[in-house]
Amino acid sequence: MPRGSAFAELGGGSIGGFGYPVFIALALFAVGGLVLQRTSFGQALFAVGGSSDAATLMGLPVARTKVLVYLLSGLLAGLAGALNAARLSSGVTIIGVGMELDAIAAVVIGGTLLVGGAGSVSGTLWGVLLLAVIQNLINQIGSLNSSYQSVVSGGFLILVVVAQRYLSAARRST
Repeated sequence: MPRGSAFAELGGGSIGGFGYPVFIALALFAVGGLVLQRTSFGQALFAVGGSSDAATLMGLPVARTKVLVYLLSGLLAGLAGALNAARLSSGVTIIGVGMELDAIAAVVIGGTLLVGGAGSVSGTLWGVLLLAVIQNLINQIGSLNSSYQSVVSGGFLILVVVAQRYLSAARRST
């Protein structure tokens, strides 16, 4: 891909010191939050995530909702890969290997339940920022091995999942 192409500029350009992908991600976060909170699709998504059987009984199009979610997930993953390829001017296929735990941890730390039916895009953004702060603090210590980041992320994820379980049990009992 020639360096001067528009696609390369999209991945490598910047405004005020922040790259275009940062602004694209923020715009997609805003759109995602609006879709989840203000549209019938977003409400159907919460209902299907909470209980597919209950959503079916409510007359919601469960199969269509699931297909659309997988379609959006693939589309956004492809966009992320394209932006990363534009930034690197190369198609590195193994760039995200090993980041699965970080992605799950950020979403769960942000308040999304693993069992489904509850969560928010803004909570996920805060989870990503909090996890990044924790990982930067580990890097600042300096004497710790970088593999401890995964251990700390996993431990923090366990604490959040246990806290969510107790909070949801307490909420059901009241």
